[in-house]
Amino acid sequence: MRKPSLIALALIAVATVASAGTAEVSFKDSDKFADIGRSSADQRQALAALKQHFEVLARQLPASQNLRVEVTDVDLAGEPEWVHSRPDLRVLRGRADWPRIELHYTLSDAGRTVREGRETLADMSYRLAGPTPRGHDELAYERRMLERWFRDRIAAR
Repeated sequence: MRKPSLIALALIAVATVASAGTAEVSFKDSDKFADIGRSSADQRQALAALKQHFEVLARQLPASQNLRVEVTDVDLAGEPEWVHSRPDLRVLRGRADWPRIELHYTLSDAGRTVREGRETLADMSYRLAGPTPRGHDELAYERRMLERWFRDRIAAR
């Protein structure tokens, strides 16, 4: 009896993935972003993490929906500082170093545009919102900001 239940769970998991919405993410002139990291490796890693997070969020949409996002600027939370020979450290002071992302998005359903717009996402109180949702995740504040935007603008209908 154990085998059939495992097979049923696998089929449910496949059906859930198959019914997920999709995302197409691009970055316009990312070399001109306000602050996406110091080194080119940091920048590539941050862009990949942001792209992946949009894709994860889009999986909450119905299968017929597609979210296209063009990110036009990013300013990560905190400021990069060289502290004790650690060039990758970001210091979060809670002053004018809040996360900010500018983007243009289009949500379509079966090829028909449902919603679109330009947004500047910013979380000026990012340090007051409690613990970060993912512990020591370097982009935790940006992810939380994107999750709030997605919930309020995209998923809420």
